[in-house]
Amino acid sequence: MNRTDPEGAIAKAAEECSNWGRWGEDDRLGTVNFLDDAKRREGAALVRRGVSFSLSQRFDINGPQKGWRRRTNPVHTMLDTGTDAALGNQGLPHGIGGADDVIAMPLQCSTQWDGLGHIFDHGKAWNGRPAEQVVTSDGDQVTGIEHMAPHIAGRAVLLDVGRTVGEDGELPDGFAITEEHLTATAEAHGVTVGRGDIVLVRTGQLARVRRDGWGDYAGGAAPGLSFTTASWLHDSEIAAIATDTWGFEVRPNEFDHAFQPLHQVVIPHIGLLIGEMWDFEALAEDCAADGVYAFWLTAAPLPITGAVGSPVNPVAVK
Repeated sequence: MNRTDPEGAIAKAAEECSNWGRWGEDDRLGTVNFLDDAKRREGAALVRRGVSFSLSQRFDINGPQKGWRRRTNPVHTMLDTGTDAALGNQGLPHGIGGADDVIAMPLQCSTQWDGLGHIFDHGKAWNGRPAEQVVTSDGDQVTGIEHMAPHIAGRAVLLDVGRTVGEDGELPDGFAITEEHLTATAEAHGVTVGRGDIVLVRTGQLARVRRDGWGDYAGGAAPGLSFTTASWLHDSEIAAIATDTWGFEVRPNEFDHAFQPLHQVVIPHIGLLIGEMWDFEALAEDCAADGVYAFWLTAAPLPITGAVGSPVNPVAVK
């Protein structure tokens, strides 16, 4: 890999890993097409104990965002409170009272999915469509996140690379996770990864920032997937992948003068659904204890019409 030529590497990987036209010119789901009814039945059959884990960070003002590209933490405002009810200010009959609230936030400020309209390559969106015809000021007119909402439930696999490869369960910032690391971790866990699976990659960075403070978690250096995993992400035919980091891929990126080059391949060319800032800590502890790393996962995005990303509260059930 020539560190000085991100443009050439991206073009080569895009050509070799392209799924354009694979599911027809009108496709809106990309690799989620791999997550079919049989895969959901396979995932549901993994429920043995009935124990469940939320894989979401909290959505509150204390979250990781620092304002980059106007991404802020959620602002939660009460519209009606118990104080209003106690003072009789709500104008409701026979003593009934209530509370109501509103939240304002960027859709990708905490645990979330990247939609297929989130990243372009040289003006091309997923499936080779012109970006300006896909995402307008009215939102994503073709691959809005609402189209994913009925589909994201099935077999998931945790690859705890932090525990398998790292020290004390964590990978250092800047650590590039290769195909070899992913394969070795799957073998260590006794699981297979294949068509239609939802892959969860734990680096341990979230555990570290919770201990030491957010720091540059939102946009700074981080462990993550190497650019060289593009072919694995394509050839394995997984439906989706999520990490416990802000940016999914290793940061700093592996090229000079580059910004998120793996995103530029996997979203517009592979059509891969990517999740970021997921919380695997409780799930990882349980998997390490019982040795079971495959489970049922449901992780539907909010069906926000035309959105290019969505908050999500993924729930894993073992």
